[in-house]
Amino acid sequence: MNKENNSYTLIYASVMVILVALLLAFTSEVLHPQQAKNEAIDKMRQLLTSLNISSTNKNAESLYNSTIVDSYLVDNKGNKIQGNAFEIELADELRKPAEERQYPVFEAKAGAEKKYILALHGNGLWGPIWGFISLDEDRNTVYGASFGHEGETPGLGGEIDKPEFAKEFPGKKIFNNTGKFTSIAIVKPGKTAEGKDYVDGISGGTITSQGVNAMLFSSLEFYVPFLGKTPLNLP
Repeated sequence: MNKENNSYTLIYASVMVILVALLLAFTSEVLHPQQAKNEAIDKMRQLLTSLNISSTNKNAESLYNSTIVDSYLVDNKGNKIQGNAFEIELADELRKPAEERQYPVFEAKAGAEKKYILALHGNGLWGPIWGFISLDEDRNTVYGASFGHEGETPGLGGEIDKPEFAKEFPGKKIFNNTGKFTSIAIVKPGKTAEGKDYVDGISGGTITSQGVNAMLFSSLEFYVPFLGKTPLNLP
């Protein structure tokens, strides 16, 4: 075949495209199990962080298995339903009609006490933000929190995934003294929020802080029917 012929060039290019596509597909198939495992480990670490437990990629799975004692889903009326809480992504559930949504709940033991871990999802300045928040056995007082983001500005909004931000949450309450759901407000440093607990937002990360504020309210509001299933130990 004449290698200078247009047909030869076309055939050669087509064969190369097919070979590259097959190679990429094969590579993706081979790497997929490891990628899935890495994603699972990362999620375990986020859940553990919300319980104020530090972990590494090596010990996250064993810590998770020894700490998380139960997990399940709840519907929009607060009823427990069958399903795998770990595999549920809140972002996907929020695209469904309210009556079809399933919200993940994880139960953990911290010392002699039970903790409830709830999922969070919202939007920051540049993309999705998410997290987990753990509550004491009263289903009201925050025990710990962890946050993540896809592309918030480093040094500004991106600081929400740092321990310094998360450590402001323990001890805050999501219901007021009368049992009304109030969430936790994110305010500008030096400001307050009347009638509810609050934490300082990120300096220079106003829009991201507003996103976290909205995420906390909207995500926790979904769980209110579940959280109210048993009497709250309100002061």
